[in-house]
Amino acid sequence: MVLIAPSPAAAPAAGRVPARNPNDPPSLIGLSRPQLGEALLEAGVAERQVRMRTAQLWNWLYLRGATDFAAMGNIAKDLRERLADRFTLARPEIVTEQVSSDGTRKWLLRFPPRGAGRAVEAEAVYIPEEGRGTLCVSSQVGCTLTCSFCHTGTQTMVRNLTVEEILGQLLVARDRLGDFPAGDVAPGAMVPSEGRKVSNIVMMGMGEPLYNFENVRDALLIASDGDGLSLSKRRITLSTSGVVPMIPRAGAEIGTMLAISLHAVRDELRDVLVPINKKYPIAELLAACRAYPGLNNAKRITFEYVMLRDVNDSLADARELVRLLKGIPAKINLIPFNPWPGTGYECSDWEQIERFADLVNEAGYASPIRTPRGRDILAACGQLKSESERLRARERLALEAMIPVGEG
Repeated sequence: MVLIAPSPAAAPAAGRVPARNPNDPPSLIGLSRPQLGEALLEAGVAERQVRMRTAQLWNWLYLRGATDFAAMGNIAKDLRERLADRFTLARPEIVTEQVSSDGTRKWLLRFPPRGAGRAVEAEAVYIPEEGRGTLCVSSQVGCTLTCSFCHTGTQTMVRNLTVEEILGQLLVARDRLGDFPAGDVAPGAMVPSEGRKVSNIVMMGMGEPLYNFENVRDALLIASDGDGLSLSKRRITLSTSGVVPMIPRAGAEIGTMLAISLHAVRDELRDVLVPINKKYPIAELLAACRAYPGLNNAKRITFEYVMLRDVNDSLADARELVRLLKGIPAKINLIPFNPWPGTGYECSDWEQIERFADLVNEAGYASPIRTPRGRDILAACGQLKSESERLRARERLALEAMIPVGEG
């Protein structure tokens, strides 16, 4: 594990990247095109020029990753100055940046107070893989769902993240990885689909995305906009623990790939592992999945299933999983449990995970076993928790050594 000092000057391609602070004016990041047009009108742009100026700003914000109005060479100097007086392009503050031994990066990001609130922190994780790079994005600070195997669920819910704050995680990642194009880029140019370090987004960080629906929707629509960040909706996955009434809206209004945190095949067990099941039991959840807009073999639903020793990992569980998912175009991600200090669960034996996977595969479902990534920096699935809920150093060392806290 490597801990990188959060110096703004360390951003590879973007130079000095300003961090957001409470005294900054409002940000243009996260505004829709109509909202951006309204901001330009307020800055004195003539109505006949608003559409052109909006397109120019959109290009600078999302295609080129601008962090300074002064860099916007095709916009008149007096307008740049007026925009700089009224708005900011600053990023979330990087509190810490950790790099795992496997190349996974985790950023602890601080967001300024909103209204009478306080500054809050959330984590984002970048996972480099052969041929792609995936950014795991948070939608909330904390979580209301208290899933018993999930570290994030032990942190009290603080608040939803805004559109700006959700997008800010992607912008920070691209800044730090040097993922914005260098040099001049013509208005209307497309970001290349190949060669980008951040090629995929998963809404699988802190929080339940469907409990922050409007902000998540608006952020993902900007992320998938072809004139800016330009991520294909097939490379964006929204993960939910099962907020059944919002699943049809997610399909109709966002249209990204869907992942379901299932983790159990019986209601009595899922009530414990994923307590939202008491409100929306498995039968209702799967009915919503079958009706998900656009569902087909090319747009399958991913079912996430964490492997817990002697809890949900029997071959009988595997057979019931196959029965439950019959008729749903699906992939089952088997996730070896990632331990965290204080948990009462253990990861299934690797041989049992493979037997479980073989049975599901034989039934015709792809069931890859997810390789744990970033465990040494608590960046693996289910381990995210903001530094405001910091682990004691001794607990972290105990986890890395895989010895119980209190020994040695």
